[in-house]
Amino acid sequence: PTSAQVSAVPQPGRFRYTLDNDVLTAEQRQFYEDNGYLLIKKLVSDEDIERFRKEFVRICKREVKPPGAMIMKDESLKSQYGQSEKVVNKVQDFQEDKELFRYCTLPEVLKYVECFTGPNIMAMHTMLINKLPDSDIQTFLHPMHQDLHYFPFRPASRIVCSWTAMERADQNNGCLVVQPGTHKQPLKPHGYPDLEGKTNKLFHGLLNEDEKIPKVHLVMEKGDTVFFHPLLIHGSGINKTSGFRKSISCHFASSECYYIDVKNTSQEHLEKELAEMVRKKYNATSVELRDIWNFRARLVQGERINL
Repeated sequence: PTSAQVSAVPQPGRFRYTLDNDVLTAEQRQFYEDNGYLLIKKLVSDEDIERFRKEFVRICKREVKPPGAMIMKDESLKSQYGQSEKVVNKVQDFQEDKELFRYCTLPEVLKYVECFTGPNIMAMHTMLINKLPDSDIQTFLHPMHQDLHYFPFRPASRIVCSWTAMERADQNNGCLVVQPGTHKQPLKPHGYPDLEGKTNKLFHGLLNEDEKIPKVHLVMEKGDTVFFHPLLIHGSGINKTSGFRKSISCHFASSECYYIDVKNTSQEHLEKELAEMVRKKYNATSVELRDIWNFRARLVQGERINL
């Protein structure tokens, strides 16, 4: 649709989480309203995915060093494999890497994003995940969580994640697991799960997980893309295969969203932890959560209003 055809005002009545548009069918809108996610098959081309894969390998080999990107590695594998994709499990904040950031500007992706955010779209948070083969140690398990826990901006219903499988993702290699309908629940307290100290930095999870809520494993083929709400409870299992499971994702938000103060909320301890990391990395004196997000945010469509 043209931007003008998508109203940014939440519609009273039937649809709360999607905006009027010419892209989604009534069934697709209703599915997202009820479940908090929507899977679109073969949205991103093999050609684009191949380009993202090549750029990821270049970053692993340090042929490219995107400023501001956080390269997460399994340090224990470094001596064995050196600088290679067998060591790097995530490239976060790739907004300064022109090749990877192309993902956030793909018209076929933005066409769907606009159905949730409206016409003024910010790319807020970018990640390329390379889920390494795991053992029983569960190093790369991401516990069940809500992404809104990390975001100091609202309203939640004008934020959406776009997550694209770069190869087949299933239960063997640690596909996404979602709890349908949990996007209607409030933001819950998060922290480090009790996995005998085996937790990755900032991989927070729900402190009290409701095991009674059914889980759905999202089996996806290369190029399939799932859009999901930031309050949807989700996670991913371990990779039990000998290969890698790559995915590329971006959290988008309407630029009409606004920052909130997280002091005295369940997000306060996250702000402290992140601020401490930024202070160490950049030698900065005083950092707030909104400063970090301001630095990450990039306008990809329309005009920049608040964020």
